[in-house]
Amino acid sequence: MPADGRWLLLIHQIPAKPDYLRVKIGRRLAKVGAVSLKKTVYALPRSEAAREDFDWLRAEIAGAGGDALVIEAGMAAGASDAEIEDLFRRARDADYVALAEHAREIRRATTGRRIAERRRPGLLADVAKLERRFDEIVAIDFFGAPSREPARASVAELRARLAPSEVAVDTTVERPPRGATWVTRSGVHVDRIACAWLIRRFIDPEARLKFVAPRGYAPALGELRFDMEGAEHTHEGDDCTFEVLVRRFDCRAHGLRAIGEIVHDIDLKDGRFGRPETPGVAAAIAGIGLLHREDEARIAAGSALFEALLAAFSRRSAAHESRR
Repeated sequence: MPADGRWLLLIHQIPAKPDYLRVKIGRRLAKVGAVSLKKTVYALPRSEAAREDFDWLRAEIAGAGGDALVIEAGMAAGASDAEIEDLFRRARDADYVALAEHAREIRRATTGRRIAERRRPGLLADVAKLERRFDEIVAIDFFGAPSREPARASVAELRARLAPSEVAVDTTVERPPRGATWVTRSGVHVDRIACAWLIRRFIDPEARLKFVAPRGYAPALGELRFDMEGAEHTHEGDDCTFEVLVRRFDCRAHGLRAIGEIVHDIDLKDGRFGRPETPGVAAAIAGIGLLHREDEARIAAGSALFEALLAAFSRRSAAHESRR
């Protein structure tokens, strides 16, 4: 919460036509976490991000022929700061309760029966959607709604039930010596680019990369292969190589799981996670492949992309934690 307890208010007048505009603006306000103080007055805790969100909404309303004003206020509509904070908590509590109930519905549907392996990927995709929705709610939970932790526990319990091996089995391996040679197929694309970045960023900063034909390569003593036939580190079960490396080498950083979900969906094309960032990253990776023929050039460009994604996700996660 801002130290001085002040607020940003959006006061709007939306034209009667087109009919969908009022619904559209309402959805945008809900997405950024604004609460309604009166019928056409919405509040957010004052911040640069809130100012940007309200400015975009103001411009959109004005562009559609309406009228909107963004102002700062120390006390809004005769309500105290504590009363306004409670409005935000109640709004987010409703979101968390709905999320937890959805998790319980999935759990009830699987309780007391063996989960068919053919159904497990679909159920795990549902859990991933719940996890993303939880992150979205946390991002606008400005004052720590009481139902946050029960909702987190409900989703975590569901994931543990559906993917016990992901929770209970320690599959970490000893880290390789610094400066090891990591071998992969030439013509790198998303999984190999992401793996190369991960290796140099988290596993072996001095790693040397070697690119070879897809099949028939016999590694020299001490070389480590990834994402290729017969490799020491490659796809495992339903996981792409990036996910395997993160798990095996216990790579820990806010944002790595989200990046793994993006890489997974681009590489395996199974739509398991459906993150909103995935199409944009896929287009960027395709563009890198068109611009660069050399593997190292592709990895350099791709590494900059994944580093930027990590920074964005890390900042988002840090903001979530600061509000807890």
